[in-house]
Amino acid sequence: MTFREKSRLSDQENMARTLSRLAHEILEKNGGSRDLVLIGMQSRGVHVASRLASRIEELEGTRPPCGELDVTFYRDDWRMSLKQPVVRPTQIDFDIQDKTLVLVDDVLYTGRTVRAALDALMDLGRPRRIQLAVFVDRGHRELPIRADFVGRNVPTGPDEEVRVRMSEQDGEDAIWLVERQEEAG
Repeated sequence: MTFREKSRLSDQENMARTLSRLAHEILEKNGGSRDLVLIGMQSRGVHVASRLASRIEELEGTRPPCGELDVTFYRDDWRMSLKQPVVRPTQIDFDIQDKTLVLVDDVLYTGRTVRAALDALMDLGRPRRIQLAVFVDRGHRELPIRADFVGRNVPTGPDEEVRVRMSEQDGEDAIWLVERQEEAG
């Protein structure tokens, strides 16, 4: 399946403003950064979480612990794929027990990845609460999951996707609406 870029929804400056707003909202809802930990979901959620942690540090003077979570083997659909799954590292070198954990992802779609993440996190401990922060919510939920912090809502059609690009991984900061293309053949 191939996709073509349909429209640019956000550039580097807009993304930085959105990130700053999300950091402020997280701090406001939680009364500061005490007992706050961030966990980014592989792959781009890791970069969003790291940037949020840096922004919180600028605002509060303390950087919250920031980890990385891969949910590949917790997904309910990984066995259905004929391809070999790509497994990325899970690196959480701090205790999540009784913490306010903010799970961070780039795009919220069906909710299935978040469900998998919740299962994975419960294997690591019992946080006091788990909140969800996403850069983009594109709708089309299949499970009753909603984000506590949303950078941007982008309604999409059945043949569209939202791609968040991060300079750490993609060489640019941008959000694109892309469209599925029929493959020749």
